[in-house]
Amino acid sequence: MKSHRREFEPIGREQLLQELVHDSYKAGRKLPDPIRCPDCGAVFQNGRWIWGTAPASAHEERCPACHRIRDKFPAGFVTLKGAFVQAHRDEILHLIRHHEAKEKAEHPLQRIIAIVDSADGIMATTTDTHLARDIAQALHHAYKGELEFHYNKEDNLLRASWTR
Repeated sequence: MKSHRREFEPIGREQLLQELVHDSYKAGRKLPDPIRCPDCGAVFQNGRWIWGTAPASAHEERCPACHRIRDKFPAGFVTLKGAFVQAHRDEILHLIRHHEAKEKAEHPLQRIIAIVDSADGIMATTTDTHLARDIAQALHHAYKGELEFHYNKEDNLLRASWTR
């Protein structure tokens, strides 16, 4: 008698719909159009958050960036260490703030939550992993040094470390 081997296992519909990365700050439902964030004024329109004027009939709901800022729950950490950081602190902070302003102008959800001095350097926290990566890469491009990234896919969290 010939044995039958299954080449694949069929999966249920619920398994197909599971999120690869769960981010509680992203809406789990379709948002009504338009929405205005009461904290920052960003507008959700045509499926994305933009800077603009919301119509008077717009719903009000906090955007994911303001939600993260309020909860003090960053998606990105950029740690800067070394003697160079201490010696060029103002220049480095200017570069970080300039980079944030440029990104935030086009992407309202990409913001810095805080910049904190520590004994051995500076730590900047961000509302988005992309902004953390971009800030770290901008520092590396401008000043060289050593750059490391650690991305935790399950938590949608990026830790960037720059040393010089």
